[in-house]
Amino acid sequence: MTDLSHGRIETVLGPIAPEALGPTLMHEHLLCNIVPPAKRGNPTPPEAVTLENTFDLNYGRSGAPKVPIQDKDVAIREVDWMKAAGGNAIVELTIGGLEPDPEGLRDIAKATGTHIVMGCGHYVHGYQDAANYERDIDSFATEMVEQVTKGLWGTDVKAGLIGEIGCESPWVDLEKRVMAGAIIAQRETGACVNVHPGRQEDHPMEVVEFFREHDGDLTRLIISHIDRTIHDDDRLKQLADTGLILEWDLFGQENAYYAPNPTVQLPNDAKRLRDIRMLIDRGHLDQIVISHDICFATRLQSYGGHGYGHIYRNVIPMMREMGWTEAEIDAVMVGNPRRLLTIQ
Repeated sequence: MTDLSHGRIETVLGPIAPEALGPTLMHEHLLCNIVPPAKRGNPTPPEAVTLENTFDLNYGRSGAPKVPIQDKDVAIREVDWMKAAGGNAIVELTIGGLEPDPEGLRDIAKATGTHIVMGCGHYVHGYQDAANYERDIDSFATEMVEQVTKGLWGTDVKAGLIGEIGCESPWVDLEKRVMAGAIIAQRETGACVNVHPGRQEDHPMEVVEFFREHDGDLTRLIISHIDRTIHDDDRLKQLADTGLILEWDLFGQENAYYAPNPTVQLPNDAKRLRDIRMLIDRGHLDQIVISHDICFATRLQSYGGHGYGHIYRNVIPMMREMGWTEAEIDAVMVGNPRRLLTIQ
């Protein structure tokens, strides 16, 4: 297919050679509205965030809607801070339902000199347009192929991967149709697929079985949010043994309380690294990627949060203190992202 950049990485500014991609955050949002559509009429504005309430807003028990991140100037400042901390590239997974802004991402990339790779497809069913409810698998597949080969959301900005394709638990039919379309698009484009799994510990394996049934490539499948989904070694080992990519992407969220599923106790960053270490010691180093999944304003430095530079400022030093080698750090931050984002 002539519209594909085979052997290259597709950024919002166009294709680049894989070797140009340095340390990469594999799951972030720079311009995004995570507020559920039913609550978007009265969101908490950024100016309502103060030193006094940032912690409570981040912790989640307050019940207040998350503050959207839709200010391009703030995003530019935050990405500049990330670059100063050692980052080079960001995978931006704001897709259908989350108010994607391809042109805005292009402006951020130009202003900061950062490689930004954009995802495509649709988020969980509660965020999708009503028009999607009647669409079939082929319709979704055609849309995602065109988003990778021609451009997203009425622009000529191309997606560099598919996802984060949204699932809930129980998994609904609309989400399965989108997922089946994503697998077709994976085969036709050579792009990898990122999946937002349902908030239930066995749902990632449901996704694996779905991929197998639909002839998807598990080595090009990234399961996001491992750190809020799987909490025992046996399930982690079983998932890793399938050959897929495991993504710990809530680095910086150090509180145990998880508002979307209060039965879950989130790990802190040290526990995340211990879980990853266990899998590395089993031979799964090339299946690990990490990020922060910043999708609301109070996790940004501008509003009292840790920002996109946290992994570079704090987590990588912790890796070294825990005995990680430089080769292992390079694999997780550079080598694995470079391989996964290269269009096959």
